Order: sequence, then C-alpha cells, then structure tokens
Amino acid sequence: MEAAHDYTAEDVGNIVLLEHVNVEIPDQAKATLFYVVGLGFARDPYLNVGLGNMWANVGEQQFHLPTRARPQIIPGLIGLVVPDLDLLESRLKAVEEPLKGTHFSWSAESNSLAVTCPWGNRFRCHCPTPRFSDMALGMPYVEFQTRPGTASGIARFYQEVMQAPSSMFSENGMPVVRVEIGRNQWLLFRETSEEIRPYDGHHIAIYVANFSRPYAFLQRHNRIMEDVQNHQFRFKDLIDPENGREVFRLEHEVRSLRHQMYHRPLVNRDPTQTQRDYHRGRDGLIPFGE
Repeated sequence: MEAAHDYTAEDVGNIVLLEHVNVEIPDQAKATLFYVVGLGFARDPYLNVGLGNMWANVGEQQFHLPTRARPQIIPGLIGLVVPDLDLLESRLKAVEEPLKGTHFSWSAESNSLAVTCPWGNRFRCHCPTPRFSDMALGMPYVEFQTRPGTASGIARFYQEVMQAPSSMFSENGMPVVRVEIGRNQWLLFRETSEEIRPYDGHHIAIYVANFSRPYAFLQRHNRIMEDVQNHQFRFKDLIDPENGREVFRLEHEVRSLRHQMYHRPLVNRDPTQTQRDYHRGRDGLIPFGE
C-alpha cells in the first residue's frame, strides 16, 4: 500500500481574507503624500473620494483612512509586499521634505524597509518572495503587541471561535501567536513586557466562510458591538473560550462571503512603471534625479 499523503498544507481556515485595516488620520493631504506618492498605492476611484475618507488600494487589500482629529495607532506593525524595494526607497526619499516635522521615517533592514507613517503607524515592506506565495502587491500580515500571559487565550479564541488555524511559537523568549488567513495572509500577536498604548478604536475587516458560528458564540457572551446588517457584524473583545476572560481588544468587521464587497476588483497602479515615469519627469510628475 502507498503511504498516505499529508495534504493539510492545502487546507484553508474559516477566515478567508483580511480585506482592510482602518485607522483614523487627521490630514488627507499628508495621507496622500504617504500612501499614494510615497508607498505607491492607488486611491480607490469609486468609493469615498471626498475629503472625509480615503480608501487606498494595495493589491487585494485596502487602507481605510477616515478623517478625524486624533490619529489611531496600531500597537505593532503592518506587513506589506511591494514589487521593488529600490523604487520604494526612491519614492520615500521624495516625500521626506514635505513630511518633515511629522513622525514619518524609513530605514533599510535586512531584505525589507522599515517605514513609519506621519502619525506613527509602523510598516515593514518586503519584496515578493515564496514566503508570501503569489502576492506581488498586498498586505500579507498585521502584527499586534499583547500583554504577557494572553497568547494562549488568543490562540484558542481564533482556533475555536473563529475556526482559523492558529499556532504558537517563541521568539526572543516571548510567545507569539500566528493566525492563518486564506492562502497567504496571517495575524501575529506578540507578547511583550513593554508598555502598550491603550486601544483607540482601529479595526480590521475580514471575510469568513462560516458566519453563524462565531456570531452565535459572541452573542451568547454578549460581545456583539454591532448586530448583523448588510451581511456583517462587529465585535472587539477577544475572549478565551476556556474561561471567558478578555485577552485582547481589536474591533473586527466580520463579513460573510455574501457581502457585496467580497472580491470587488480593486484598481491598482503599477508602482514600478509609475516610478520609471517619475524618473523621466513625464507630464510634470515628481522628477526624481533631475
């Protein structure tokens, strides 16, 4: 008899897509300089095109950036895949002067660029590699800092309530939880003894195949913050199913696959081609190198 094959790597958990990260920002002009001119993303041309909100497309994901007086900062960092790190470096250099006086900064790391937005959100930008499957432009992961002693409860919450494969490992002596999303995305929750800034209302949007099971669990525990409408609900308290203790706070906008936004084609620029245009100074665009 032939040995049985292990095809578990082909399995996909209940969370099939991380669609967007929402952080409030106080200045749409600076957001345009950072997300569009600097990072090279595209402003969605169909929805929220006024001054009150910006949706910035990055592959199959988005940043939602509503205008509010107080910026929201994620305690952790956001992972991005971009086609070319050298061209990204050139774009970031071009926005250094207009973003002077903000929290904006960037630095080269081993095989990545560390970037901080004008209000303090941190990003790690990677080039496409097999680690990110077939992603050439997108948001493969978001990493959050969490209190000591919470990692195992977070892992149980996603594994048992959200039905998303979750694993734990140790890095620098501290536990880290990895939650699998779809083909090539994940969430990381990293325990730290450092002070963590208080939760300020930022949120993520996810699509799930089994919508009713997590909803029923959270409803039983009185954790639904926005009931079902338009094929979605919201919650923000992650509770350990073993003991009901809150272990983390992060608003989730949970959408079923019947939501009208699921797999809506997103308009994206080709940052590599755009950058070549800028180098030539075509049409009066930022004339790098002139």
